[in-house]
Amino acid sequence: MKTKAIRESLSLGEGQSVEFIPDCGNIGVIGQTVCGFLNTSGGYVVCGVDDRGTAIGVEDPDAMGKSLEQGLQQGLSPGALVAVRAYEVEGKALLVIEVPAGKDLPYAFENVIYLRTGQTTRKADVETIRDMVLRKQVEPERWERRFSSADMNEDLDLNEIRSTLKEVTASGRFRFRDSDSPTAILEDLSVSRYGRLTNGGDVLFGTNPAVRYPQVRVRAAVFRTDKTGDTYQDMKSYEGPLVPVLEDVYSFILRNTPTVSRFRPTDLKRQDEPFYPSGAVREGLVNAFAHRDYSDFSGGITVHIYPDRLEISNTGRFPEGVTLAKLQKGTLSVLRNPDIAHVLYLRGYMEKIGRGSILIQRACTERGLPLPQWSEDDRGVTLTFFATEVTTEVTTEVTTEVMQIIGVLDGEMSRRELQDVLGLRNVEHFRKAYLQPAIQEGLVEMTIPDKPRSSKQRYRLTQRGLVLRGGESS
Repeated sequence: MKTKAIRESLSLGEGQSVEFIPDCGNIGVIGQTVCGFLNTSGGYVVCGVDDRGTAIGVEDPDAMGKSLEQGLQQGLSPGALVAVRAYEVEGKALLVIEVPAGKDLPYAFENVIYLRTGQTTRKADVETIRDMVLRKQVEPERWERRFSSADMNEDLDLNEIRSTLKEVTASGRFRFRDSDSPTAILEDLSVSRYGRLTNGGDVLFGTNPAVRYPQVRVRAAVFRTDKTGDTYQDMKSYEGPLVPVLEDVYSFILRNTPTVSRFRPTDLKRQDEPFYPSGAVREGLVNAFAHRDYSDFSGGITVHIYPDRLEISNTGRFPEGVTLAKLQKGTLSVLRNPDIAHVLYLRGYMEKIGRGSILIQRACTERGLPLPQWSEDDRGVTLTFFATEVTTEVTTEVTTEVMQIIGVLDGEMSRRELQDVLGLRNVEHFRKAYLQPAIQEGLVEMTIPDKPRSSKQRYRLTQRGLVLRGGESS
C-alpha cells in the first residue's frame, strides 16, 4: 500500500503536508517535524510507515500515543494543540499526529526552532527567527490571550477545574505540575498568567463569563415551520462555563429532534438513535465553540431546529486558510482560539482538528441523509444538517416472522386465530419467533395487558405496526 493510498484511507485531505515515519519511538525526529509544521502551514505526521510506503504498524499504539503526546508537550515551547490518534490500515495500527499551523510563532522543540521546507525539516536561520519575532510584536494580541477582569478568587468555577484535572489526567495526554493548586492548573493550560485569568480562561472556567462578555451566551430555538419567525415551540438561552453549556445545548438538540427506530433481523431489540447522527452534530457543535469569534460583542452561537433541517451558527469567518471547497475535502487551518481548542482537545471534545468536516459528511451519508452544507456571510458561519423526511417512526428492518404476523393481524385476534391463519401448530415456536418479538418491538399489543394469560386475551396492531404494514393509521 503506497503513501497516496494511506493518505486516502486516513482521510488526510488534499494538499496537506504529510511526513511518514517508521519509528514512533524517535521523539526527537517527530518533535522537530511537528515544530516545523507549527511554524509553517501545519501538516500530519504518520507513524508506522516505512520508506517504501508500506504500513508496518505500531506496537501498543495507545501507550505509544500517550507517550508521544507527553513528550511533545514537554518539548514544545510555547505549548500547542497537537492531536495524536491511532488508526488501523490494512490490519496495521498507525499513529497520526495532526498539527495545525501555530499562532504563537516562533515555536521551538527542545529550545531549537525548526521550519518545514517542502518535504524536509530544517533549523531556522537567524534572519527567519528575527522576522518571526518582529511580526509577532506588531500583530495584535488575540482576544483569548488578553486578560479578563474576572477575579481569580471569586469568579472561578472550581468544579470545572476539578473536572478538567480529572479528565485530562485520566487520558494521559498531559501532566500537571501541581494538581492541588487551581492557579497552577490554569497556568499549565495557558489560560492564566501572572496570577490573572485570560479571556479564554474566563470562557472555560468562569462561573458566569456572560456577565463580562454577553456574546458568550448561546441561544437555541425550535420552530414549528420551516421559515424563520416567532412561531417557536421551545427557546432557551444558556450561559456559564463553556463545557457545561456545550453539553446543555447538545441535550437541547437531542430533546427537540426526532428519534429513529431501527429493526434488524439479527437483534430482537429495537435500536433507537437520534435522527441526525449524534457524532456529526457533536462535532459541528464543538467546532462552533472552538472556532467562533469571541471578540465580536454583537455575536454568539445560535442553534435553530426546523422540521426539515438543523442549523448551527457562530460569529466569525472561516478560519485562516479554509474555504468552502477545502472544508468539504478536509483541511488543517490556523486555529482562531488555540488555547480554548487545546483544553477541549485535552478533555476529549475536539478529536479531529482538520478532518472533522469529512467525518460529519460521512456520518450523514451512512445515515442516508443529504450532505450537510457550510455557508459563510457577514453574520458568521452556519452548518446545516438536512432531513430527508421528518418522522418519529422510521422502520428499516424486521424479521420475516414479525412481518408475517403484522400482515395477517386483522382487528383483534386471539393467539389460536393467528396460528391458524399462519398455519403454525407449535405454540412455543409461535410465541418465541412471532408473537413475543412483535410485542417487544412495539408493533403488536395485548388488549388485556394486565392479564397476559387471560383466556379472553386478544392481540392488535399498534400505531407503529399499522405504519409499518403500509402507512395505515388508526
